Amino acid sequence: MTSRGGVRPGAPAPPADAAALRDAYRHCRRVAAAHGRSYYLATRLLSADRRPAVHALYGFARTVDDIVDDPHAAGEPRQAVTALDAVERHLRAAWSQSIGSPVAPRTDPALPAAFDRVVPALTDTVGRFAIDPRHFWTFLDSMRMDIPGSPLFRNRYPTMAALHEYMRGSAAAIGLQLLPVLGTVCPAAEAEPAAAALGDAFQLTNFLRDIGEDLDRDRIYLPAAELAAFGVDEALLVDGRRTGRTDRRLRRALAHLIALNRDLYRCAGPGIELLTPRVRPGIRTAAALYAAILDRIEDSGYAVFAQRAVVPQRRRLRLAAHAALGT
Repeated sequence: MTSRGGVRPGAPAPPADAAALRDAYRHCRRVAAAHGRSYYLATRLLSADRRPAVHALYGFARTVDDIVDDPHAAGEPRQAVTALDAVERHLRAAWSQSIGSPVAPRTDPALPAAFDRVVPALTDTVGRFAIDPRHFWTFLDSMRMDIPGSPLFRNRYPTMAALHEYMRGSAAAIGLQLLPVLGTVCPAAEAEPAAAALGDAFQLTNFLRDIGEDLDRDRIYLPAAELAAFGVDEALLVDGRRTGRTDRRLRRALAHLIALNRDLYRCAGPGIELLTPRVRPGIRTAAALYAAILDRIEDSGYAVFAQRAVVPQRRRLRLAAHAALGT
């Protein structure tokens, strides 16, 4: 049973190795600061007791993402599949014990060394906030969809429905992991659809911003049917990446997909009011900062191949200030 704030009453003590736990949380904070600037800025608005848990969840997701995208494993993708399988086995074993027990030492040689620095903080966070482990298995399945050789592998998505199947694990599951940490003023189930929608909104923004980088990795996340409606096919995308120019047909398709993306943010918006009041400014900030990436894409003339859409620091701070004030 959990409280509405998400923390289980009488939460167990942390693992015996307190020094390792502190180091793991510090490591996750550094990872968030280095790789998720908008995300990290938003977490600064959260209360001190919740902030480390959000960093731990980000650190885990980033570590898994690095496993999937490891250039050294590109020639032998099975290594990445094996590593993800080892991560899941380790977490299932650790979380099957009484929560709060010391994290079991590694016994699987396939478990990535980088994971050792994350797992104490992650396990502590899952125990303290009673996060449903199923959201992590769903996330790992989506990551397997990115690995050639995995039975779940996909690097093209024919429809928006197919993309949503991927985002159910890569994005919506992240929102559902975060929800118990953030806490709600209602039964958590009532806030879950909005939390999932916000995760999807963030993910689709990434796909729109990173078209060129994804092409370099032989991935096209934008649905083929949505692109084809505007006369865009894979050859046109490849040519745009080669020349750095965005064809007018692709500009129209991107305008359409940005409109769909903004609709996801609108659907998620009311859910922010279901969160505990203390965390609302941070989540409003995260949503505003990510939605501002869409503005940058539009302002550039949809030059997604020529430059990476980045929200300037001054604008990020201004958006954060407005969100903190609820304006």
